[in-house]
This record gives sequence, structure tokens and C-alpha cells, in this order.
Amino acid sequence: MSFPEYLARNYDDLLLLARDHLLMVVVSILLGTLVGLALGVLSYRDPRRRSVVLGVTGTILTIPSLALYTLLVAAGLGLGAKPVVLALTLYSLLPIVRNTITGLLGVDPAIVESAQGMGMGRWQRLLRIELPLAWPVILTGIRVSAMVLVGITALGAIVNGPGFGELIFDGLRRIGSPVAVNLALAGTLGVVLLGASVDALFIGLTRMTTPRGIRG
Repeated sequence: MSFPEYLARNYDDLLLLARDHLLMVVVSILLGTLVGLALGVLSYRDPRRRSVVLGVTGTILTIPSLALYTLLVAAGLGLGAKPVVLALTLYSLLPIVRNTITGLLGVDPAIVESAQGMGMGRWQRLLRIELPLAWPVILTGIRVSAMVLVGITALGAIVNGPGFGELIFDGLRRIGSPVAVNLALAGTLGVVLLGASVDALFIGLTRMTTPRGIRG
């Protein structure tokens, strides 16, 4: 069977895999954004705390994904989506935390002082002045994390995680059979196309959510 024929015959199944793969990325990036923003906001003013947070999240990112998936399964999360989502959330943290800190530290102190002079409290300044000005940098970190997660999600198939990784690993297991190449190629192409789609989505999101006055 040719590759185009394989795609045509399995179109519906491929769409389901794309949905499952994307769902893993979306859930994980939302959780990672919440945690990463909180860590960045709580640590950006304190150099020592900053160093600890960046060190820990940086160390997590150096752990091989297959090892982390296996460790989470052994820790009692079982097989399937749970260990994949937790692992992806952990992997997403460093770019988000780092860019949150960088963005907040890059806000012009004069603007913050002016807001303080107008009677704004610390949290008012953060929510109404600092975070909006830092948003383009923060969103870049979220975008980087999302792109990383699209690829790492495929490796979640090693613990029965959903997504295109199922096809890739199934193809590798069937090396030598007539369908092996089609399976692996379809899974790989799916990851590439999904990554390109996610990147395009973030480009549009950046344009829509960045105030005109601070667009590059």
C-alpha cells in the first residue's frame, strides 16, 4: 500500500490521534503556564529565590523524557495520559518561568514608580502595568514550551500515552513488515504538521494579545 493510500484509508483515525496529541499539549501547557507564571512572579524580585527556581526547573528539563515517564509510572501514576501530562507540565516550566522573570525585570522602573506614585499597590502594579508590558516576552516562553511539548508528547507512547507516538512506536516494532514505514512516516509527519500549526497559532495569538503600543 502506498503512503497516500494509507493516509486516505486511515484519515479518521489520524484525526483522532491528532486530537489526542493536541489535547495532551494544551492541557499540559495550560497547567505549566499557571505554575510557571506563579513561580516567576513570586521569585523575580529576589535574586536568591530566582536562582533556586531557575535551577530546579532547568534540572527538570535535563532529565531524559523516557526516564521521567518511566519514573512517574513507577511512582504510581500508572500508564496512559496521567504520567504524560505531569511530565509535559514539568518540562514546560523552564521557558515560561525564565521568560516571566525576564519580562518582569525588563519593565521600565520609571513606569512602575509612576504607577506607585498614583497610589497603586504592589499587586495592582503587577496586574495592570508589569504583566501586560511583560506579556510579549512571557508568551514567547509559552510558545517555546508548546513547541517542545509537541515533540515530547510523541515519546509518551512508551507509557501508552495518546497521540502520534502510537504510530511511530508501532512502526518501529513492525520493522520489516509492509506497513512499518507508513506507520512511522504518518506519525512523524503528524508531529511535524501539528508543531507547525501550534507555532502559527501562537504567532496569531501574539498579534492579538499584544497591546499596539508595545508591538515590535
